[in-house]
Amino acid sequence: MAVDLAAKARERGIKYFLISYVDLFGTLRAKLAPAAAIADMAKDGAGFAGFASWLDMTPADPDVLAIPDPASLIQLPWKPEVGWLAGDPYMNGKPVEHAPRNILKRMIAKAAKAGFQLKTGVECEFFLLSPDGSAISDASDTQAKPCYDQSALMRRYDVISEICDSMLELGWGAYQNDHEDANGQFEMNWAFDDALLTADRMAFFKYMVKAIAEKHGLRATFMPKPFANLTGSGCHVHVSLWQGNKNIFDDGKDGLGLSRTAYHFIGGLMDAARDICAITNPTVNSYKRINAPVTLSGATWSPNTVTYAGNNRTHMIRVPGSGRFEFRLADGAANPYLLPAAILAAGLDGIARSLDPGKPLDIDMYAEGHKAPAGTKKLPLNLLDALRVTEKSQLLRRELGDEFVDSFIKLKMHEWNDYAAHLSAWERAATLDC
Repeated sequence: MAVDLAAKARERGIKYFLISYVDLFGTLRAKLAPAAAIADMAKDGAGFAGFASWLDMTPADPDVLAIPDPASLIQLPWKPEVGWLAGDPYMNGKPVEHAPRNILKRMIAKAAKAGFQLKTGVECEFFLLSPDGSAISDASDTQAKPCYDQSALMRRYDVISEICDSMLELGWGAYQNDHEDANGQFEMNWAFDDALLTADRMAFFKYMVKAIAEKHGLRATFMPKPFANLTGSGCHVHVSLWQGNKNIFDDGKDGLGLSRTAYHFIGGLMDAARDICAITNPTVNSYKRINAPVTLSGATWSPNTVTYAGNNRTHMIRVPGSGRFEFRLADGAANPYLLPAAILAAGLDGIARSLDPGKPLDIDMYAEGHKAPAGTKKLPLNLLDALRVTEKSQLLRRELGDEFVDSFIKLKMHEWNDYAAHLSAWERAATLDC
């Protein structure tokens, strides 16, 4: 039964709706529509000029119409007269092929034809900074190993508890919050669910964290590596595949608790890790996290090699328990919809080709002198290297579409060239007298 948004507005006291979509760079775009107009918006969509956001369009293109998905409705806990809706971008009556939410929905539909449902949980790490973003907001948060520090956590109780209360009010199943490994860094966890639902919640979570932080006079950032000497912000994804009520990754007879299907999925993800790295780690700054030197705490907690293990956080893929694995490559800049779409594309390919990830490595990948097997893949060193691999990826072109790959590469190459044209203070300091 279709959700009547006008009736929902009357029932819940909603005066306005934010009709939103996420562009290729992960930026949340929206129009604010009064509840009196929502019936028309639900049918025809809210109009946007696609070129004005990070979609691959020109000023001459017709309107992009974001058709709101009524099932995605979230009433802002801190401003309950406003309802948020995830929209699916359309143009000329057809879905925009390279729009991230449309891509994820296509991949979910493909998985469903094979009888699979992807379920995900995400761990979105973020920093709470001063309003100008120049420093962490808590001058007393100075420990070399601040992870789980109770005092630092409680000094930000007002912000963290308001965000958690909001998730509880929304029924997300929030269950724990902690101070993370970097000074000023936090993580908040909620229950895993269907991949599209989790993606919508991740998009909204990032907005909610920033909005509530601003309310408290702070600035929140999901930037992968805002401080050179501190651990960066990851976006770890917990992955499982289901058929109805059965988790088909679960096998109690296996040493790690995984089925052959799960191992094939992992094999696909490892095989495609370099292909999808520009999606999981999409900014110039991303590669300062995954190729970082040792941080103040003594570990970066991020991978730079394509490996997997059991409950060992030094690898790209960790198996913390039966029936699921944790993909540790992605960072805070990852697009909420492209991230699970890429994971699903790689995993389904692994299942289709029965790819073998090999034996798990029971070694510390951060230890000096560790010996990974010959032929172990290294991740790209920078965004340009990653983009070049993605552009040539037959897997991504087949699964996510040529239009997406070409559009993503085009816009991201503009970003890389803009970065490369920038003259840094380091260059002047190091080479002015060469």
